[in-house]
Amino acid sequence: MPDLRPVFFVIGLMTAALGLAMLIPMFVDLSYEARAWKAFGISSLFTTLIGSALALATYTPEPDLRARGAFLLTVFAWITLSVMSAIPFLLEPINLSLTDALFEATSGITTTGSTILTGLDDMPQGVLIWRAILQWIGGIGIVVTAMAVLPMLKVGGMQLFRLESSDMGEKILPRAASLAAGISWIYLTLTVLCAAGYMLTGMSGFDAIAHAMTTVATGGYSTSDASMGGFMDNGADLVGIAFMMAGGMPFGVYLLMATRGQISAPFRDPQVRAFLVVMSALIAVITLSLYLSDQMDFSRGLRLAAFNTVSIVTGTGYATADYNLWGPFAVSAFFGFMFIGGCAGSTACSVKIFRYQVAFEAMRGYLFRMPRQHAITPLRYGKQPLPDSVVFSVMSYFFVFFGCFIIVAILLSLIGLDAVTAWSGAGSAIANVGPGLGDIIGPSGTYQALPNSAKWVLLTAMIIGRLEIVTALVLLTPSFWKS
Repeated sequence: MPDLRPVFFVIGLMTAALGLAMLIPMFVDLSYEARAWKAFGISSLFTTLIGSALALATYTPEPDLRARGAFLLTVFAWITLSVMSAIPFLLEPINLSLTDALFEATSGITTTGSTILTGLDDMPQGVLIWRAILQWIGGIGIVVTAMAVLPMLKVGGMQLFRLESSDMGEKILPRAASLAAGISWIYLTLTVLCAAGYMLTGMSGFDAIAHAMTTVATGGYSTSDASMGGFMDNGADLVGIAFMMAGGMPFGVYLLMATRGQISAPFRDPQVRAFLVVMSALIAVITLSLYLSDQMDFSRGLRLAAFNTVSIVTGTGYATADYNLWGPFAVSAFFGFMFIGGCAGSTACSVKIFRYQVAFEAMRGYLFRMPRQHAITPLRYGKQPLPDSVVFSVMSYFFVFFGCFIIVAILLSLIGLDAVTAWSGAGSAIANVGPGLGDIIGPSGTYQALPNSAKWVLLTAMIIGRLEIVTALVLLTPSFWKS
């Protein structure tokens, strides 16, 4: 059994920090004279005290967190933050049920973007900014996890992105802390630039900040029931496209550009090149389908196709139109887009581009060797050799990911959801995308009408998906708990 004190110490610090973050929506509501400020004040006090007490009780002068401890920390941290984030939603005047509060909070902190709330245009500003803060925290959290923890744990092929001089003998906490410092100012800079861009399109300062936080985090929570469709008249959707793409890029590339002046770093990264090519091709396909079916002119079709395609592929979940009305081809295409994702080390979710690249390279080598039994075909990713361990991890990830997707879809079907809602809801949750398909959970609907049992299945799938599947499931193996 690993020493759990460093795990609970870090979780305590994170919980206390979350409690302090609740003061922001409290002051926002006070400034707007909204009644929800008491809910955030009480929640802040409770959460901060719980987190501080846990940190003090488990304090160690030099916390040493190794592999098994890192697995536990990663899983327990996301679960704990999801639970504590739900507290303000339970109190007056928001007054959600326990299930709905946990669903909304989990969807926020995992940057999924599925919501059970309606009437956002008349919602207290504190609630709206709290939803944005949750996604902003979740976005930076997954970047640090993907860059500092998952490569060391060799989860889903992420060891391919192990940083220089990092190995399992190195303490994980110092590595994560040093990375978080560098990533934080880049993340903050992108958020500020995005907010400024939104304000230039005519958004109010509040709406611009809230949308900037959820855009860079590729989360998708909006301050309007119409999502981004309520702000696109002055070009807010164009700003959204740019910064959703920025959120879907690897933050390691930004670090190279900022710290070493390597401006060409994005173009040397094979996953960035593939991401840009794939995104351009998908936008072109949807645009042509809209144009050739005479649904709209080319320029409007291009604009709508670009925004909604980028939103779904990166897992942001914004919408500027109900693409359920674009015909069966578009609906089928958007369902497939859920399973693409952005780059490794980004705020985006789902399978991610590099895994498809590794899978295609492995398939290429396999097909080449079939008629040439004694041929040696070295596999490569970019300019570096592709170890068998990475190929094995990636293939295992595909199996587990789509296996979990099928299980979640079957569970939702057993609960009584129709096929479109069950399968698209399962894909949306496990890939952390947000909207599903159909009239109930499509881009113009919410998850409010679903039974509580379905919401529990979906919020569990959100956490598993955000943890790259394997990170959560490894805790269920008996060998993990043996000394």
